[in-house]
Amino acid sequence: MSVAIVTGSCGLVGAAAVRLLASKGFDVVGFDNDMRRTFFGPEASTAWQAQELAARHRNYTHLSVDIRDAEAVNALFARHGGAVTAVVHCAAQPSHDWAARDPIVDFGVNATGTLVLLEATRRHAPDAIFVFASTNKVYGDQPNRLPFTEHPTRYELAAEHPWATHGIPEEMSVDGCLHSLFGASKLSADVLVQEYGRYFGLRTACFRCGCITGPGHSSAPLHGFLAYLVRCAVERRPYSIIGYNGKQVRDNIHAADLAAAFWCFIEQPMPGEVFNMGGGRHANCSVNEAVAIVEALTGRPMSVSYSPDARIGDHQWWISDVRKFRARYPHWSPTFDVGGLIADIHDGVRQRLLLAGR
Repeated sequence: MSVAIVTGSCGLVGAAAVRLLASKGFDVVGFDNDMRRTFFGPEASTAWQAQELAARHRNYTHLSVDIRDAEAVNALFARHGGAVTAVVHCAAQPSHDWAARDPIVDFGVNATGTLVLLEATRRHAPDAIFVFASTNKVYGDQPNRLPFTEHPTRYELAAEHPWATHGIPEEMSVDGCLHSLFGASKLSADVLVQEYGRYFGLRTACFRCGCITGPGHSSAPLHGFLAYLVRCAVERRPYSIIGYNGKQVRDNIHAADLAAAFWCFIEQPMPGEVFNMGGGRHANCSVNEAVAIVEALTGRPMSVSYSPDARIGDHQWWISDVRKFRARYPHWSPTFDVGGLIADIHDGVRQRLLLAGR
């Protein structure tokens, strides 16, 4: 039986990858030590997801492994050896703000942990496909230098700009800009994944994602834009918009659609690839527009406040150009638009509240 190793297996993207790979018949080994709880507090814990995955998938094995622990990671890879045919690396410290609080832990998880996994793959499973959930923050604040026009609810890229129609491609430079410490640690990991593909010949891919979302998100104020917004609306919590007058634009991709993109690469891999990945022009919104959609869905206004200072390195506008990936894998396409994403998250939040007796 082929083995797939998924790191961050109880997070939003990792759990979606577990479900997909388990359905494809893999024996899935998940590494997750619930550091999300450490980063963002008890409400962000992924323990509930670990229980759900174990209950639903007999071919899923959960291990509380810290990816920075080279000895433990190598021992586990050695145990499965050549049976490991896919590694999907989703574990991360995902927040700009948290990274600034403890840069050593941030770099250790995001960069050193990735190096540990790459080296374990090279030593024990060199034929495995290695998929890395990277981020558009590797481009730093470079997108903020683009020419924007202001509209009533959002910013837009100036219509005459060559990227206006399809979004930002992989050709955008990562140099000469402010990254935030989180962006720097993820860029380090991103380059390592590419290098292990190009230098050592491992079949690796970096998926540089914008906002990933879905009902499986253990959202928190510092991470999980749409999921946290919907959670605030359902639970009648106040929500704070941070910077850019709420007109900052994000494309959004459902975690299941992202996992499906991973599967495309696993079926047809190559070494050292990079793809911008997100909802693209199919699924994007400003914060203001998302609030309006959620209010219409719940039938009541939200309690919204505004903080004028944008987060360091935060993007004013991001829409991914996904044409490179779709040209390579034309049978893939996102299945959720923004309205569908928000409705799916809303249903998931309500169901979890009901199960919790709230």
